[in-house]
Amino acid sequence: MSAGPTILLVGTADTKSDELAFMRERLQAQGAGVLLMDVGVLAAGHVPVDIANHAVAAAAGHALPALAACGDEHQAMTAMAAGAATIAARLQAEGRVQGLLALGGTMGTDLAFDVAAALPLGVPKVVVSTVAYSHLIPPERITPDLIMVLWAGGLYGLNSLCRSALAQGCGAVVGAAAAALPPRLDRPLVGITSLGQSCLAYMVRLKPALEARGCEVAVFHTTGMGGRAFESLAAAGRFAAVMDFSLQELANHLGGSVVTAGADRLTGAGRAGTPQLVAPGAVDMVDFPAWQPVPASLQGRAVHVHNRLIASATSAAPLRRAIAAEIGARLARATGPTCLLLPLRGIEQWDRPGEPMHDPEGLATFVDAMRAAVAPATRCVELDAHINDAAFCDAALEVFDGWVAQGLVRLGRDRGPGAPPRSAVRAGDGRP
Repeated sequence: MSAGPTILLVGTADTKSDELAFMRERLQAQGAGVLLMDVGVLAAGHVPVDIANHAVAAAAGHALPALAACGDEHQAMTAMAAGAATIAARLQAEGRVQGLLALGGTMGTDLAFDVAAALPLGVPKVVVSTVAYSHLIPPERITPDLIMVLWAGGLYGLNSLCRSALAQGCGAVVGAAAAALPPRLDRPLVGITSLGQSCLAYMVRLKPALEARGCEVAVFHTTGMGGRAFESLAAAGRFAAVMDFSLQELANHLGGSVVTAGADRLTGAGRAGTPQLVAPGAVDMVDFPAWQPVPASLQGRAVHVHNRLIASATSAAPLRRAIAAEIGARLARATGPTCLLLPLRGIEQWDRPGEPMHDPEGLATFVDAMRAAVAPATRCVELDAHINDAAFCDAALEVFDGWVAQGLVRLGRDRGPGAPPRSAVRAGDGRP
């Protein structure tokens, strides 16, 4: 028995038996245990496996011969991906694997993304791929904590170049699994969304204030992957409360930007019944890659270049109204206490007077639309303040403290995973 972590190794043994055998040897040489899952459809391969392809197909409700005979490799591998994800999730929940290592070209990488998505945030996930970080990969397919290694020179058979890449992938997952520290969860966790301090600065005041109340605070950088991590944890009920004050990813998604956290942004906490404080931070701008021309839809708008990676342009009135409507609709579907803080003097640092994104007419358009979009069950607190003013933080803490006093947010040790469910609370309950 290995004293190190056990790694789930996933690949198609019918085409990559030599590579999988090499990877298993490298994992074991580093003290790791290995469970090798064969996700190939055409044959069994010549490497011994721990989880046969027949079992993978069965986990998805299919017989392997039928998949092999269907004549559609995409359909067959999609089914194998579902079976592999089901098995991987079960093995991890049972404590039998502590990390994932997958190998593939485009087909195997496609499958690996589904398997990685089935594992909780924090479980090491490494994919060795011929298309690592390629533009072929939609951002929403990449789990927020995924590690990718380019499988250079490895399309057909082993050589010294591809052995180096495979070995790096093995080292990455073993090192991550061995070094991983599970969250302590001895204090209630509050999730805050924000951008960099130069744009949204409320977390500078809120974090120590919440910590003084006995909370642990995690701040998520809402540049796509950060929002996806936040939503994943929120949907799983991992937060005692959230302060979702940076919704720019939702604005980006509606504005067609690649800097998106996916279509389900601003839904996880609501579905889980987690008390949520929400503000429309930075929804007045749409991001685009700074190394590309300004998109046609943003031509003529005020632009702020943040760095060589990312730039932002102010959004026009129709998009602002659409964003407000979507925020209102998503908050209306929440099943837990929900409060919208609406700062009337600005929603990000660069919209202040004299800054490049200053647009008082655009802000007024959004505020009016937001007022109209708030459902009756959603509490709305209007503030004669900017989102970066101290008054905004004071208002957020006042609502939070009210929820604590009413027992809607628990500051004891009972709010970690596995704690008793929260009392059923309708959206909007707990208003003063």
